[in-house]
Amino acid sequence: MARDKHVGRKIAIGSAVAGTVGYLAGILTAPKSGKETRKDIAAEAGDIKGSLEEQLRDLNVELKDLLAEAKVRTIALSATARKEFDEAVVKAKDAQNKAATILKSVKAGEADDPELNKAIKQARQAKKNLDKYLKQ
Repeated sequence: MARDKHVGRKIAIGSAVAGTVGYLAGILTAPKSGKETRKDIAAEAGDIKGSLEEQLRDLNVELKDLLAEAKVRTIALSATARKEFDEAVVKAKDAQNKAATILKSVKAGEADDPELNKAIKQARQAKKNLDKYLKQ
């Protein structure tokens, strides 16, 4: 069931990206003034930023839930597995903290795109690592 949720989210994100690319291609090829085109692009950029903010917020919540589940399962692990698991948890906590910090910056209008994209990438990787351990 959880896997279906992730597949649906990936399809939705892919559709949003494809729609955005199509929209931008249409704007750039449409016979409009430069001022109108810049206004349209700025509006679309705001929509994309909102979408990235929402993705980051969702990843932050998912990481929080996975960390709570990880805490419960920690007791049952062997020493070697526990060390690897603990490392994954530390990375996930770090990614969650970074995601929360970037999310606050985005809301305040202070974050730039490279920071946001890096935080999303780290949060996704941490989530993937924790998912791997929790599905064992």
